[in-house]
Amino acid sequence: MDPFISRGSNQVKMRREVVLVGRSNVGKSTLFRSLTGKNVRVGKRPGITLAPTEFQLGRLIYVDMPGYGFMLRRGSAEQERVKDVIVRYIEEHSSTILVAVEVIDASSFLEIADRWEKRGEVPVEVEMFGFLEELGLDPVLAANKMDRIANPDQALDWIVDRLGMPSPWTQWSDRVAPISAKRGEIEALQAIIHARSQSRS
Repeated sequence: MDPFISRGSNQVKMRREVVLVGRSNVGKSTLFRSLTGKNVRVGKRPGITLAPTEFQLGRLIYVDMPGYGFMLRRGSAEQERVKDVIVRYIEEHSSTILVAVEVIDASSFLEIADRWEKRGEVPVEVEMFGFLEELGLDPVLAANKMDRIANPDQALDWIVDRLGMPSPWTQWSDRVAPISAKRGEIEALQAIIHARSQSRS
C-alpha cells in the first residue's frame, strides 16, 4: 500500500492505521494502552469498548475496535450491531490499514474453538482471521496472555494450525506475536508493526 497519493507535484499523506480487533475481554484495550501510552477504559467486564477509539502516534493511527462476541448485559441484537460496526469499518478502511492485528487470549483460544466446532460452527476468531485475509490485509496474530501458558511453543503451534498456518509457529514470526499486554511484554508485536511500517513507507 502506498502511503501517499500524488496530486500534481504534491504528495498528500494517507492515513496509516494499525487496527486491533478481537473477541471481548482478550486484552485489546490493555494492549492499545501499552502500544500508545493512551489511557483508555479497561475492565474485566466484556463489552467496555463499544466504538472505535483512535490515537495517533507518530505517523501511525492506532485504532482499538469494540470486542465482538459475548458482552455482559447486552443482547444478541446489540452484539450483532457491534460486529457489523467492526466489519463495516474494516471494509471501508481496508486501503489505509497498514497492520490489521487480531488479538486473542492464547490461554483460552483452543478451548473456545473446540466448543464452537463441537456445535458445528466456525469459531468466531477463526472466521475473523479469514475475513481479514480475504480483504488482503495479511493479518497479524497477537497471542495475548502468554504468561498463563506452561508450554508456549506447543500452544502456539496448535493455534496457528487452527488458523490455517502450518506449524511450527516460528516460521510465522512476521505474522505471529506472542505477548503479555498486562505485563507490557509486547516487543514481538512492536517489531512486526515497525517492520511493516518501514517496508511500506
